[in-house]
Amino acid sequence: MMWQELARAALGCEPVALVTVLATEGSAPRGPGARMAITAGEMAGTIGGGRLEHQLVAQARAILAHPAGSWRVQDYPLGPLLGQCCGGRVRVMVERLADAAWFDAPTLTTLREGGVERRALGDRSAMAIPARGPLPAPGFAFAEPQDCKRLPLMLFGAGHVGRAIARRMGGLPLSLGWYDCRPDYDAPGVVIAPEDELVECAASARGDHAVLILTHDHGLDYRLVAAALRSRARFVGLIGSATKRARFLARLRAEGVDASRLTCPIGIPGITGKEPDTIAIAVLAQLLSLPQSAAMEQAA
Repeated sequence: MMWQELARAALGCEPVALVTVLATEGSAPRGPGARMAITAGEMAGTIGGGRLEHQLVAQARAILAHPAGSWRVQDYPLGPLLGQCCGGRVRVMVERLADAAWFDAPTLTTLREGGVERRALGDRSAMAIPARGPLPAPGFAFAEPQDCKRLPLMLFGAGHVGRAIARRMGGLPLSLGWYDCRPDYDAPGVVIAPEDELVECAASARGDHAVLILTHDHGLDYRLVAAALRSRARFVGLIGSATKRARFLARLRAEGVDASRLTCPIGIPGITGKEPDTIAIAVLAQLLSLPQSAAMEQAA
C-alpha cells in the first residue's frame, strides 16, 4: 500500500501521522520527498528502513496524541548510533495530518504555530528547506519536496570541479553525497571525514549508485577507485589524463581488480574545455544519459 492510500483511508476514522524527508546531506537512505503514513496499527511508505525509520515511527506514533496539524522538524546526523556510514544528515518533518487535499499537486507549505498551512504552489517560487542550519520556525514557507527517481551520486572531492558539479545539480534528478578529507575545504553540503572513512564510504556504494572521484591527491584517488570498483556501483568515474588512466589500470590489473566499469576521463565526448563549469556540465550530462536501472526503480 502507498502512503497516500493509507492516509486517505484512515483520516476519517483515526489519527494519521506523516513523516517527510525535507532535506538530506551526504549519503542518506532516501532523498527529499520520501514519506511514510503511520497510524496506531499500520504504516505505509518508507524513508529507507533501518534505525532511522524505526526511531521516526516511534516519533510519529507519539504525535498521534497531539491535535491535528501538530508538527516537529528534526535533524538526524547519520552515524554509528543510527547504523549509517558516510556521515550524512537528514532533516525530517513529523506531523499529525489534518487533511489529504494537497497530496497530488505542487504545494507551498507554511509552518504555523497552530498547524501546517498548505496551498497550491502555482507559478510562485519557493526555496526548499536546507539540510543544515537553524531549524525552520513558525512562519517559514517552502516548496513541499516531491519524491522522484534520483540517481544517488557519491562525489569525492570539494575542489574547483567538485564545487562546480555540486553548484549545477539543483533541479536535476540526482541525490548528492559529497565528501572531502580536508577540513579547510568545508562548504555547505560537504561531509568532511578522514581518508579511511572516505574509502569505506566508496566501498559501500550500492548497485544504484554513481561514484565520481576527483580529489586533490592521486594516492587517495586510487584507493577510492579500487574501493568503488569492488563495490556494486553502476558507474565509477575518475577525473584524469590518459597517463593517469594507464597507470591506474596497470595497478588495478596487478591487484586483480576488475576495472571494466571505470570511466576515465569523465564527461560526454566532444566537450573538451578544461574550465570547472565546462567539466561539470559534461559530467552531469554523462550521468543523466545513464539508462534507468532496476536498482534505481527499486530505490525510488
